[in-house]
Formats: sequence, C-alpha cells, structure tokens
Amino acid sequence: MSLATIYSRARVGVSAPLVTVETHISNGLPSLNIVGLPEAAVREAKDRVRSAIINSKFEFPLRRITINLAPADLPKEGGRYDLAIAISILLASGQLGEIELRDTEFVGELALSGDLRGIPGVLPSAMAAKEAQRKMIVPADNRNEAGLVDHEIFFAHHLTQVTAALMKLSTLQRCEVEEVFVEDVIGHRDMADVKGQYQARRALEVAAAGGHNLLFVGPPGTGKTMLASRLPGIMPRMTEPEALEVAAVQSVSGRKMGTDWHWSERPFRSPHHSSSAAALVGGGSIPKPGEASLSHRGVLFLDELPEFDRKVLEVLREPLENGEIHLSRARGQVSYPARFQLVAAMNASNEAYSGGQDYYQSSASQKYLRKLSAPFLDRIDLHVEVPPLPTDVLVNQSEMGEASSAVRQRVEAAVARQRARQGVQNAQLSGRELERICALSESDKLFMQQALERLKLSARAYHRVLRVALTLADLESVDVARKHLMESLSYRKMEKMLATVVGGA
Repeated sequence: MSLATIYSRARVGVSAPLVTVETHISNGLPSLNIVGLPEAAVREAKDRVRSAIINSKFEFPLRRITINLAPADLPKEGGRYDLAIAISILLASGQLGEIELRDTEFVGELALSGDLRGIPGVLPSAMAAKEAQRKMIVPADNRNEAGLVDHEIFFAHHLTQVTAALMKLSTLQRCEVEEVFVEDVIGHRDMADVKGQYQARRALEVAAAGGHNLLFVGPPGTGKTMLASRLPGIMPRMTEPEALEVAAVQSVSGRKMGTDWHWSERPFRSPHHSSSAAALVGGGSIPKPGEASLSHRGVLFLDELPEFDRKVLEVLREPLENGEIHLSRARGQVSYPARFQLVAAMNASNEAYSGGQDYYQSSASQKYLRKLSAPFLDRIDLHVEVPPLPTDVLVNQSEMGEASSAVRQRVEAAVARQRARQGVQNAQLSGRELERICALSESDKLFMQQALERLKLSARAYHRVLRVALTLADLESVDVARKHLMESLSYRKMEKMLATVVGGA
C-alpha cells in the first residue's frame, strides 16, 4: 500500500488529544514533507526517522513522502511522534506486510540508531489510550509511568523490537509498576520529631483532615518549617483517581518517576521567595506547570511569606479558590489542576523580634506585614502562632511528640466520614452544601452573628470558619457544637491582627 494511517497522542496541558499520522508515498523526486502545524522539533523528525529506519536494516523509500499530522489546527511539538512516523512509513512502503494497526497507538522519540527514548507526558497518553480502548507502545524509559494505567500498554527499547512484534515475530513486555507503600517513602518525616508546639500540631491535624490552608507565625527557630514538612505524612492516602491526577502533572512537567517523584507520595513543594509569578503558576511560550500545579493534591510551602513579591502572591488567589490554573498564550489556552494545600510561615519581622509580646505591633513589624494583602490572608483557614519553646521542653530529650502514624489514623477516619457524607473534603464544600450539612442551632447562629460583628469577618471567612468547625467535629465523629465553633474562631484571631496591620490593602 502507498497510504498508511497510524495513531499517536499530542500533549496539551494534562490532556492528550488524538493525533492521526497519515503517510502517503507517491512517485516524484525523493523528499519528505511533514504538514499539520509541526514545530521545529517535529519538522526535524524526518532526519531522525530516516537514520533510524536505515540503521534498523530497513529501506528508506527514495520517493515523495507526505506526512500529515491531523488535526491540522493542533500545534505539534517535541519528538513524541517519531515512532508513529517511522511505523507509518514502513507500513506505507509495504515493509511490514499487510497488517492492521487501527487498535494501536505509538508514542516515542527515536535516536539515529533506532533506539527509543523516553518522552515527557506519557501518562496522560496512556490514560487516553485506555479510554479509547486501544493498545499503546511506549519507550522502555517510560514503562514505570505507563504501568500506572491498568491497560494493554507495552514498551520497547528499539524500533526493531516494535516492528518484530507488529509482524508477530516476537512479543513485547507489558508495562507494570511495583507496589510501594507511601510510608516507605516519607517515613523519615515523622511528627514524633517535633517537641512541644501542641497548638501547631493540632492545627496540622485539622488542616490534614479537612484540606485547609495554614499559616504559621512566630520568631525564627521555633519549628515552623519542620512542622510544615510533616504535613504530607499525616494527610490521607490518595484515591486512585487522585494519584493518577498527581502523576499526570508530574509526567507532563518532565520529572522522572522513581527519581524525582513517587506515584503514591503526596507532593511537597517549597519554592524560594525570589520565585516569579510564572514559576508559581506556570507559563512559557510552550506552557509548563508551575509550583502550584506540581503541588496538586499535596502541599505548597511558602517560607518567609512576606519576602515573596506581593504581585506573585496575588496570582495564587485563583487556584486557592478554584483549584485550577488557566493560562492563555498565543498558541491557545491550557489548564492545569492546582488543588493544593497552602502552608505558609513568617516572622513578623526579624528586626522587631525581641522576645516580648508587643513584637507584632512595632513599626518594623507593620512595615513587614504590609507586603501581604487582606484578601490573600482571607483565603487561609488556620492562623497559628508558633512561640519559642520553653527551655525545659527543648532540653528534655524524652519529651517527644505523637507519631505521624497515630495522627494519620484519626485523619483517615475523619476523611472517610467526609467522603461518605459529601464525596469531598470539607475545604472543597460550596457555601450552599456547607450550610446544609453544618446546620446550626438558633443559639449557635446568634453566637456566630455576634462573633462576625465583633471580629469583622467577611462572608468568605465565615464559611471558612464553618468548614474548620465541621472538620473539628469530624475528628470527633460528632455533629458541630459550640466548642467547635469557638475553636475554629480562635484560628482567625491571628488573621484579624494581621489584617489590622495590613489595613485591608
């Protein structure tokens, strides 16, 4: 035959739209033209494919070859189409015989020798192939990522292995991934290492149980960073769809599974305070996910919060509210998931700290805190002061905290209660669902009305107070009571103080 049709997958954000590789071989001067909006790396595929075919002991057709990557209006980038292009040329030139490949997809970059090289973003392609009920062949370097999808996904090291399998001369191995428990990965970050700081530990447990955002405020050296790094170890285990979401984001970012990330581990990202807005939310001419998306279903830790540029922090307001990031570029729009838990830490001011209680009210502190906006602070559910440890607690080596495994059991029970009741954690409840589930008595409604007026909390803050109170009740497996509302309101006192300093700016 002189015409062949092969299927591959593009990469657009965390989705993988189908790309049909159509190859036509006709009489004329020898040439190879690729059409269908290819970028430079795709146009260069003709040289890689030619050498790979020749070095694999096949004949490269000395005729006019036209390759169309459909749909024509979808930009194509990277070397992910090399394998599909090579197979389509061999099929169109009759070197593979009469075989039918409409139930198989191919992705992978070719070396000049014919070796297959790994590509970023193979996991979304494997998930899309499963949904389309087609088999897929991927490079051996991507076998662990592709193995996360329970489907007929096979891997190969060389082009000749692929062609031999297509001609029924041999078989390819199926992609699989080894089961490793998340405790084996994060066991070295245990809550037992934290001495004292009972209020901060309590806030961490509440944050993990309800998916709430958290702010630690206190002088240097009190354990704010240490506490934040322990949060992933007490968060609930991800469901399979959540784990695949996380793995898909890590895959399209180009990070290597097993080296940079593990499929069962919740992400923990801690960008430097000099990071730009694009570094946090993503960007570039070819959009890539930023720290917010790389923290999806995990923790985004911002240390020294006021040291971040104010405009940089403001770009986080949308993902904090919606759990998504939408990027618009000349090439089109891309969306990335970004449902992370924000944990921030700050000193009111290094210059202002003198060990006294008036530490936040000094002029140096107020200048330091004005870098934050009240709307940004309003999106953080828990504001907790982390004071210096008493010397007897610090010196006493036997005064160790509760282990992460014990805390996690309570968190898992609370999250199971939430998922059975509403399907999501409390932090993701809409206002209407929240008021339906968290039905307050008349006396509690009056109490909350007085608290709102006295603390001058916004409507957003009111709903966040209710969400935290609901989480506190879930940790005890009871309905919301006055004590839960009071404890939830206590986590807004720091916000009220900071908002007063910021002045609503």
